[in-house]
Amino acid sequence: MAPRVLISDKLSETAVQIFKDRGLEVDFMPDLGKDKDALLAAIKDYDGLAIRSATKVTEKIIAAAENLKVIGRAGIGVDNVDIPAASNRGIIVMNTPFGNTVTTAEHAIAMMLAVARQIPMANKSTQAGKWEKSRFMGVEVFNKTLGLIGCGNIGSIVANRALGLKMKVIAFDPFLSPERAVELGVQKVELDELFKRVDFLTLHTPLTDKTRNIIDARALNAMKKGVRIINCARGGLIDEVALKAALEAGHVAGAALDVFEKEPATDNDLFGMENVVCTPHLGAATSEAQENVALQVAEQMADYLMLGGVSNALNMPSISAEEAPKLKPFIKLVEQLGSFAGQLTNSALEEVTIEYCGEVADMNISALTSALLAGLMRPLLGEVNMVSAPIMAKERGIMVDEVRQTKRGVYENYIRLIVRSETQTRSVAGTVFSDGKPRIIQIKGINMEAELGDHMLYVSNEDKPGFIGALGVALGDAGLNIATFNLGRQAEGDAAIALVEIDGGVSAEVLAKLEALPHVRQAKALEF
Repeated sequence: MAPRVLISDKLSETAVQIFKDRGLEVDFMPDLGKDKDALLAAIKDYDGLAIRSATKVTEKIIAAAENLKVIGRAGIGVDNVDIPAASNRGIIVMNTPFGNTVTTAEHAIAMMLAVARQIPMANKSTQAGKWEKSRFMGVEVFNKTLGLIGCGNIGSIVANRALGLKMKVIAFDPFLSPERAVELGVQKVELDELFKRVDFLTLHTPLTDKTRNIIDARALNAMKKGVRIINCARGGLIDEVALKAALEAGHVAGAALDVFEKEPATDNDLFGMENVVCTPHLGAATSEAQENVALQVAEQMADYLMLGGVSNALNMPSISAEEAPKLKPFIKLVEQLGSFAGQLTNSALEEVTIEYCGEVADMNISALTSALLAGLMRPLLGEVNMVSAPIMAKERGIMVDEVRQTKRGVYENYIRLIVRSETQTRSVAGTVFSDGKPRIIQIKGINMEAELGDHMLYVSNEDKPGFIGALGVALGDAGLNIATFNLGRQAEGDAAIALVEIDGGVSAEVLAKLEALPHVRQAKALEF
C-alpha cells in the first residue's frame, strides 16, 4: 500500500501533483489545519503531513499520529511544530530553509520604505477624498544608517538591496566574520554600538532564548530619537509594550511589523497607531516563494517516504540507510562537541578545525562535520540543520578544515574540535566507547572523561583547596542536586575544569553566586 500524505494547509497544486507522480496517495484539505479536532481525528491514517504556518502540530496531535513518519513544513520557521514530541515518536521534521529568502528580504525593504514615507496612511487618507499633503511628511533612506540584527541568508540580501539605495549598513551577528562583512559591504559592530547609530533597524534573526525581546525598553532608550524599526523575522523579538510606549513618547518615529508575539494577530495594542505599518505575516507571501517552498517540501517528503532519503531535517542527520547504524553514535558525539563549544562562544567564529582520528576518519565525515556545525551554531541561530549548517557557515565566512589522522593514543576513535573566534581559541575532544555512548575526554587540552546529561555546569577555576567544597555547598544552597562530578587540571595549582551534571537548570542568579566563589574564573550553564 502506498504511503499516504495529508496536506492540511494551502499548498501549490503542482506540489500536490508531485506527490501523486511519485506514487503517494494524497488528501489535499487546505482548511483542515484550522480545525484542531478534525485534524486530531484524521491524523492517525497518514504517513506524512505537509503544512505551512496555519496548522499547529502539538504534542496531542503527534500522540494521535499512529503512523506518521514525517512532517514537512513549506517554509523556514517551525514554531508551530512540537519538535521534541515528534523526535520522541521518531517522526522526522523537515523544513525548506532557502525557498523564500529573496521574498522575505524584499518585504523588509518594502516595509522600510512604507514607514519612511507613511505610504499606507497617506493612501487611506487620499482614497477617503482628503488631500493632506503637508500631513504626511516623510524621510529619505538615502545616506541613512540601516542596522541589521542578523546578517545571514535573508539579512545579507537586505544589506545588498539597502546598499543599492545608497544607505550605510551596519550589522550585529555573532557568526559574521570580518572577511564576510567586507565582502557584503557592511560594517560589523557590537549590539550596543548598533543601537546608538541606527536611523532604521531591521531584524533577521530566529527567535531563541537569547534573542527573545532583544528590542526591549533598554534597547529602545539606547537608540537616537527618530529611529524607525522593521521586523519581518519573528514575533517575540520586540517587546511590544515597550515599543508602544516609545512610539507614543515620540522617541521611535515609526515601526513596520509583519510578525507579532501572538499570531494570528487579530487584536494588538499597536494596531490603530498612525506611525505603525502592519501586515499579516506576508514575508514569504509571493507566488514565486509559495511555489518554491511547496515544490521543495513535496520532493523532500516523497524522497523520504518512497526511498528513505532525508534532507533538510531538523531532528535527523542527512545520511544514507546503510551508513545510519554505524554513524548514529558519532553523530550524537559531534553534535554534543559542537553544542558544547557553541554555548561557550560569545564572539564571531572565524575558523573551525575538526580532527578525525582512528576508524572514524574512514567514515562519512562530511555528514559528521555538518552535524557538528549544526550543533555549534544552533545555540545562537536556533533553526539550523545538517543541510543548512555548512551553507550558513560559508555565508558567514567561517573557515572549516577537516583533518583525518591515524589512531591517537589509546582511543580507537577520537574527534577533536578546535574553534577560533575573534577573542579566543577553544578546543574540546570526545570519543565513543564500546557501549555506544559518546563522552567528552578533553577540554582546552585538559584530560577528563564525562558523559553529558541534559543539564551541565561548566566551571573553570584555579586548582586550589576548598574549591570543590564551596561549589558543592553553593549548589546545595540553591537546591540543585549533583548527578555526576568530573574534574581535570593542567598541573597542581594550575588551571582546572569542573564539569558537573545537575538535576535541573541553573538560574542567572545562581551562576552569579558561583562566579563570585574564590578561585572561580567562569561558570556557565549548558543544556544538551
